Amino acid sequence: MGYRQECFQVFPLVVPADQTTTITIRALYDHCRLEKNTEYEVAYYPKEYWTEECKRKTFFLRPQGDSLVISHHFTGEQEHVFTVTYEQDGEEQSVGTFSVYSLQPDLFARRPFKGDLHMHSYYSDGRQSPAYVGAYSRMVGLDFIAITDHHQYAPSLEVQNAFSEVAVDLRMFPGEEVHPPECHTHLVNFGGSFSVNQLFQDRESYRHELEGVMQGLNPLPAGIDPYEYASLVWSLDKIREAKGLGIFCHPHWVTDNRFNVPRPLLDYLFEQQPFDAFELLGGIAPQCNNLQVAYYNEQRAHGRIIPIVGSSDSHSCLNHTRLGAIHTIVFSPTLELQDLISSVKELYSVAVEAIPGENSRVYGPLRLVKYAEFLLRKYVPLHDRMCFAEGNHMLDYIGGNEEAANWLQACKGQVGRLMDKLWA
Repeated sequence: MGYRQECFQVFPLVVPADQTTTITIRALYDHCRLEKNTEYEVAYYPKEYWTEECKRKTFFLRPQGDSLVISHHFTGEQEHVFTVTYEQDGEEQSVGTFSVYSLQPDLFARRPFKGDLHMHSYYSDGRQSPAYVGAYSRMVGLDFIAITDHHQYAPSLEVQNAFSEVAVDLRMFPGEEVHPPECHTHLVNFGGSFSVNQLFQDRESYRHELEGVMQGLNPLPAGIDPYEYASLVWSLDKIREAKGLGIFCHPHWVTDNRFNVPRPLLDYLFEQQPFDAFELLGGIAPQCNNLQVAYYNEQRAHGRIIPIVGSSDSHSCLNHTRLGAIHTIVFSPTLELQDLISSVKELYSVAVEAIPGENSRVYGPLRLVKYAEFLLRKYVPLHDRMCFAEGNHMLDYIGGNEEAANWLQACKGQVGRLMDKLWA
């Protein structure tokens, strides 16, 4: 039986497709060290592209120091598997099974960032303060967040201010859950530079602008309230004006014994797509998410191109089936806000459900789902371990520990350095 994966480090873990790259399998601890006088048999298996030049191969290597060094041409965009064995007393012994993933240039130029674009604090119907939500979000492995309280933009700024004087790698962006007056449908303003909810305070101006939107609408299908649809179009336009991402939320959430969004309106919203992204997974009942996934798949079968996100809609950090469990992976050039927003719009995101004790599920385009599944096995555990330490120091900091600022400074940049090592 081979050693556990964490006994070794494989780097780089992600390599360019259709190029020759040298990878290193390094033993980390004495109990799994590679013996310099032992010859190790390495068997290579491409997972998808079984062309003549990249089918299963076997070769023999001796360690270089504490590592096996392999130079290989990685054909196509796929996972590549290496098994390492050796012979002892006439019997084959396993060192382990190791993988790398090769990517085409567009995806190789991007990095995976875990985020939650919809969550709440005690300023609306959440349980904890914005600062606590921010620290806990890092502890469960998130790279970026937006606190999106109902009707309120200020809490998302409060969490930024709480950590403004210390070194943290968690990116905290502005946000709010938008509730247009007399409209049941909910939206999220992720990253917008101003509050859309605040604009509703001037009801006279709002009504006047809404009349203009309603007059410009095409005839609506039966069963759609022109006022409600116009209020959504107006709100989403304002989110884009603020350079934010307009997210259409949880249409299959059951409230007052009905779905949050009536079917005629839901169908028309997907036909017209005034939103920037659809919240495919939310922190609501599993059956609601199931319906949203089924609806998304049906819409894609009709040829619709739909950017997606997954969000916890967390109301308490202590609910581990939400915060950290349901999230988005955005494949983006950087963690800058506009890069993240552009990447979602350009379909470089997946929705992830990784509830503790259950198998992870990833939703989105097949190409990204396969890659994300690999990352969840091989990269995310390393990433999350670093985030856990930083998040704990963030909790110490807001709890008044005077040493926490120094600890956070020591953690600064560690995830970025890990990426630099694991991406060729």
